[in-house]
Amino acid sequence: MKPDSTMINAFVPGAANLTEEEALLVQKRQALLGPAYRLFYEHPVHLVRGEGVWLYDAAGEAYLDVYNNVASVGHCHPHVVEATARQAGTLATHTRYLHDGVLAYAEKLLATFPAELGHVMFTCTGSEANDLALRMAFAKTGGTGVIVTETAYHGVTLAVSQFSPSLGPSVNLGPHVRTVPAPDPARGGDAGFAAAVEDAIEDLQRHGIKPAVLIVDTIFSSDGVFTGTGFLKGAVEAIHRAGGLFVADEVQPGFGRTGEAMWGFQRHGVLPDMVSLGKPMGNGYPVAGLVLRPEVVAEFGAKARYFNTFGGNAVAAATAMAVLEVVQREGLQQNALTVGRTFHAGLEQLGQRHGCIGAVRSAGLFLGVEVVSGGAADAAKAARIVNGLREARVLISATGPRANVLKIRPPLVFSEEHVGIFLDRLDTVLAAL
Repeated sequence: MKPDSTMINAFVPGAANLTEEEALLVQKRQALLGPAYRLFYEHPVHLVRGEGVWLYDAAGEAYLDVYNNVASVGHCHPHVVEATARQAGTLATHTRYLHDGVLAYAEKLLATFPAELGHVMFTCTGSEANDLALRMAFAKTGGTGVIVTETAYHGVTLAVSQFSPSLGPSVNLGPHVRTVPAPDPARGGDAGFAAAVEDAIEDLQRHGIKPAVLIVDTIFSSDGVFTGTGFLKGAVEAIHRAGGLFVADEVQPGFGRTGEAMWGFQRHGVLPDMVSLGKPMGNGYPVAGLVLRPEVVAEFGAKARYFNTFGGNAVAAATAMAVLEVVQREGLQQNALTVGRTFHAGLEQLGQRHGCIGAVRSAGLFLGVEVVSGGAADAAKAARIVNGLREARVLISATGPRANVLKIRPPLVFSEEHVGIFLDRLDTVLAAL
C-alpha cells in the first residue's frame, strides 16, 4: 500500500496484520466517523489508560509516551484530575456570569508574560485562538495579508486552514497568504529569514494586499523543529514597518517546554503583539487562549463583543489553573532544560554509532532528529524507525517537509530514567534496520 500523502505517519489499511478486534475498531471508525479521520502507525495502538509518561493498551501493555505535549504534566496528573472533578461537581458555566475562577487564572497566567501583554481571551482550541488572532489583526491593521512558514500548522478552522500549509496540497492556501522558508540549516539557515519576510511583504503589496500578520510557531515544529534563535527580530521589525502584527503561536513550545523560557518567543528576544495558546494548557481538557497587547483589542472590543460558550468556563479555568500550578510547583521548566540536555547528548552519541542519524536539534524537551541516507533526507527510513519504536512500545512521530525528522516531544515530567529507556529501544531499532 502507498503511504498516506495527507499525513506523516498515518495508518494505511493493509500495511500491518491487525487482530480481529483491531480490524473491527478500524472498520467501525470508518463507518461512524467517516473518511477524513486518520490513525497513527502502520499498526494502530488501541489505548485505554494513561498515567504519567505511560500509556496502556487494551492488553495491558505499557507504551512510553515520547510524543504527546497535550498531557504536558503527565497523563491523568492527580492534581489536575481533582481540580477538574471538583469544579465540574460545583459549577460549570460561561464567562457572562461573574466568577472569580477565570480571573484568578487569568492573573496567574498573565504574570508569566511580559507586562506589555496585558489581556487574555479564552477559547477551546489553538485553532480557535489563531482564528481570533486573525480577526484581531484584520480589525487592527485594516489588512488581510498573512505570512507563515512553508510547512506551518496553525489550525483547522476555515480561515486558519488557509494558512496551514502542512495540511497538504488538497487544502488550498488563501490568495492573501504568502509562505517563507523555515530557518533550516540545510537550506541556508536563519540568515535570510527576515529578508524572506520582507520579500513576502513586498509581494503582498504588489498584489494590492495590505499585510496584516506574521505568525510563526516559535519552535517550527511542523517545519522540522528548528531551535536556533536571534533571527526573528528582523522579521518582526519588518512586519511592524509594514503596518502588520506579529503572532507567536505557542501551542507547541509554550508552558516551559523549551526549558530555557516559559514561552518560545522569549528565546528569540522579541515581543509579540499576540500569543496563541492551546494543547498543553489543560493537560487534555479543551482550553486555549489568546494573550495580547491591550491596544490590539481596544477598538475591536469597543465596537464588537466576543463570546465563546465554553472558552474560559469555570471548569476550564480550574483545570488550566491546576496545570499551571503543577508546572511551577514541580519545576517542570527546569526539568525540561536538564533532562532535555541529557536527551540531546544521548541522541548525539547514538548518531556516532548509527549513520542514519543526522542533525539533532533541541530546546528542552522538544527534539528533532534528522534521518538520512548518504547525507540526504530519508523519509522511508524515518517511517521504519517510528513504526519500529511503536513495536518496541515507544511512541513518537515524524515531521518536516521531507517527512524525515523524528519528532520527540514527551510530557514535561519525563526523567533521565525515561531517556535511558528511550535510547536503549531506539538503539535496538536502529541496529535492526
